[in-house]
Amino acid sequence: MAGFDGKKVIIIGDRDGIPGPAVEECLKGTGAEVVFSATECFV
Repeated sequence: MAGFDGKKVIIIGDRDGIPGPAVEECLKGTGAEVVFSATECFV
């Protein structure tokens, strides 16, 4: 996916929604560099 080539990405997932590691797994192979990935609880 050319849109992410060479881009740095910050991922903030939601505990009751989509967790950060799941989003990170989806971005593998896109050329994006994940610099931070976390799952937070927004109450």
